[in-house]
Amino acid sequence: MNDAIRKTSLRLLLVTLAMFGFGFVMVPIYDVFCDWTGLNGRTADGPIANAQAYEIDSSRLVTVEFIASVNQNLPWEFQPEVVKMQVHPGQVYRTQFYARNLGKQAIVGHAVPSVAPGIAAQHFHKTECFCFTEQRFESGEGRWMPVQFVVDPQLPDKYEVVTLSYTFFDSGKTTTQQPRLEIL
Repeated sequence: MNDAIRKTSLRLLLVTLAMFGFGFVMVPIYDVFCDWTGLNGRTADGPIANAQAYEIDSSRLVTVEFIASVNQNLPWEFQPEVVKMQVHPGQVYRTQFYARNLGKQAIVGHAVPSVAPGIAAQHFHKTECFCFTEQRFESGEGRWMPVQFVVDPQLPDKYEVVTLSYTFFDSGKTTTQQPRLEIL
């Protein structure tokens, strides 16, 4: 091989390895970027410790809108109790979402929350939520599931409307009971 072909081959190999490595680091970089900027509307994975620590701002109202959807492969009905409510930042509120399994077998689902605008996710805190755990529904079973939340008074004044949306997905967990083997 001549020298020019060898250099070109080495450069192409290095570019390929760099692109492959960049693909691996994109997910953690994206997560850090979203945490830092508040983009992507991700909320905390669990309840906040003390929602009562906030001082209620009774001079201000924020409209909280609720949206419910299901993944196209999930045979469920899912809807909020109310589509919007006016809240005072710092005060704890409670609402509910109704879900029902329309399928012929039990399904374990998981609700993924999102808050818009994305920056508001840093100021929207849930103290109780069905999204913290997976939900098992038997065929035909339906139930109301509570969400208790507070909007942090530190939410910038320019944000007058916050949207909390949930999408339910099939968790893919086995839902049929397996027979137990007994060892004698």
